[in-house]
Amino acid sequence: MSEKITLRQLSNLDEVARLDEEFSLHYNWYHKSEYYNKCLEENLEGNRITLMAYYEDKLAGCCHLIYNSQYPFFLNEKIPEINDLSIFPEYRRKKIASRLFDELERMASKTSSYIGLGVGLYRDYGKAQIMYSKRGYVMDGRGMMYNNIQVKPGEPVMVDDELLIYLVKDLRI
Repeated sequence: MSEKITLRQLSNLDEVARLDEEFSLHYNWYHKSEYYNKCLEENLEGNRITLMAYYEDKLAGCCHLIYNSQYPFFLNEKIPEINDLSIFPEYRRKKIASRLFDELERMASKTSSYIGLGVGLYRDYGKAQIMYSKRGYVMDGRGMMYNNIQVKPGEPVMVDDELLIYLVKDLRI
């Protein structure tokens, strides 16, 4: 099955337009914006790697490796962050996410002994939580974050995509 999956790094404005179009077609919450233009700029600067996944030559999703995380612990420790994994629904369960992670972990291992990611806490993230655990990611021990700020006991927070726990993986193992 892996021969059906190809990965390409975001490198030009045509690919930006394709990502913008496909995401707006697949997700009603996605609105065309400058997001992928910013991603392209960061790819060209070497601050991010955006891998686009193709399944049988059709765009199936993408994922990012960010070298300067907005999460303070990763930033201070220079831990690259896997960010914003998104596989279009019709391409799920085809090992595309695993293939993306294999490549992003390989790339991160060139400059770091660790890699990290954040994951949401509500049910929509359940399959991702299981996948990350199976791949060897463990909680970083710093508790829940909301907008990358530590949640204090007794403090109310909104349960949405900004409420995360962060996980790390030792790439030397």
